[in-house]
Amino acid sequence: MPKTRFTRAEIQSFAQLSPFELKDKFIEIAQSEQEDKPGQKETTARAMLNAGRGNPNWIATGPREAYLALGHFALSESRRVWTADNLGGMPEKQGIGGRFDAFVRQHPDLPGIDMLGACVQHALQRFGFDRDAFLHELADASIGDNYPVPDRMLTHAERIVRGYLGDEMFAGRPPQGAGDLRLFATEGGTAAMCYIFDSLMKNGLLHKGDKIALMVPVFTPYIEIPELDTYGFEVVLVEADLFAGTGVREWRYPPEEVAKLADPDVKLVCLVNPSNPPSLALSERVVTQIREIVATSNPGLLIVTDDVYGTFVEGFRSIAAEVPRNTLLVYSYSKHYGCTGWRLGVIALHDDNVIDEMIAALPGAEKDRLAARYGTLSLDPGGIRFIDRLVADSRQVALNHTAGLSLPQQAMMTLFSLFDMLEEGQAYKRRIRAIVRQRLDLLLEGARMKIAEDPERAGYYIELDLLAEAERTHGRAFADYLEATYEPVDPLFRLAEQTSVVLLNGGGFDGPQWSVRVSLANLDDLDYLKIGHHLREIFNAYHAEWQEQTA
Repeated sequence: MPKTRFTRAEIQSFAQLSPFELKDKFIEIAQSEQEDKPGQKETTARAMLNAGRGNPNWIATGPREAYLALGHFALSESRRVWTADNLGGMPEKQGIGGRFDAFVRQHPDLPGIDMLGACVQHALQRFGFDRDAFLHELADASIGDNYPVPDRMLTHAERIVRGYLGDEMFAGRPPQGAGDLRLFATEGGTAAMCYIFDSLMKNGLLHKGDKIALMVPVFTPYIEIPELDTYGFEVVLVEADLFAGTGVREWRYPPEEVAKLADPDVKLVCLVNPSNPPSLALSERVVTQIREIVATSNPGLLIVTDDVYGTFVEGFRSIAAEVPRNTLLVYSYSKHYGCTGWRLGVIALHDDNVIDEMIAALPGAEKDRLAARYGTLSLDPGGIRFIDRLVADSRQVALNHTAGLSLPQQAMMTLFSLFDMLEEGQAYKRRIRAIVRQRLDLLLEGARMKIAEDPERAGYYIELDLLAEAERTHGRAFADYLEATYEPVDPLFRLAEQTSVVLLNGGGFDGPQWSVRVSLANLDDLDYLKIGHHLREIFNAYHAEWQEQTA
């Protein structure tokens, strides 16, 4: 395999980009190489294999069919109130439960009606809802004819999603004594991140230049947001740098790295759990160490945990269940249900939390400032909980009355959550877990690489350390040669240019510079075997060059 046509200086300049922006360059290169060259008699174009983005290529069909069936029922309710050409009225609450039961009986062949009926029945049994109140909220939400009320999240939707998080994020064991888990429904996990950073600043809990920690490697926006001039945080990296053996990374955090959080000057720590890109859930050892740090040396440490990949690990339990008073939980439905386009996420915070205590303990001048900020919302602005301040801040306070996630989105979120509580939803979960693990096996088979065995591996992504692999397969001298001769992203340029494979650079996630991130979610199974083969070809070409140099 020949060298890339790009010079080292060109590669160095592109390497300054965010990995997601650099990905676009790799796509451009791969697409240009797919075009036929002048004079060719037949095409030799390769299919581009873009494993650079984590948008899954599966979707959950059952709850979506249920949502569409719900729409038919909701429109029948609208036409019942007001019938005219293309004109209906708002669904009526009284008696809607009985009318729903009749609708289900009268439309047995409507796609999704059985799933919708099962979801509704489960909700009524598990949560003890009033039938009319729940069906009215669900039907009215599906057609989106009202503002969100309550603005933070619909009443029944919040209880159902709280139940879902208890099942999937807390392994069915919510923490005792922490009070209810309050939820703010957001436009996906990325919006949740932005709202949290903004409100912590607005409420004087974080200040420009404060020291925060990132558990790395981590999703790139967590690296880039603190660097913005709005925040200018001093960032402490807690690095997963343990090795299982020569050239085989564990992607685990050693105790001395976690101990950095004991510094009281560290105000906040952000983590993705399971991690992105290594895709591993926090070990019990690390969770215990963080819990002890919070209990002793740094009781004011705020924890933001992004648990979007939690459902891919058997028995997953969020740190929000282990350190509930200090933790803001971010969850997105996007990966599990294949619904990135729906933009469904939540911020969760327990009633008993240190954030509200910190706000209550602010100096008088700060309290006066915040009272003026939120004074139009309540006669007791100091009593507004942080979870509700997030909502107000998301609409610059003045537009709080129009805040909240759209009701159709909340209806879909509700049905996704209820689906998970059914056996069909659990079977679906087992299936998507098996998909990513099969793809990981095929990738490693093709690449002939080893990874550390770990029962807490989500497998949604994998981060492969190419320099460590060089040392494992051919010794330290070969690894030193690569490091001295080439830029860390050189393999990615070769892959895009010569094989039309697009991967992301792990260094952009504050991982090892010579690592690459492979998404195991968005291509067909056998494509990962091909990607693995191409990675091995790249290695073989580097090794051949090294042998020529040392012959």
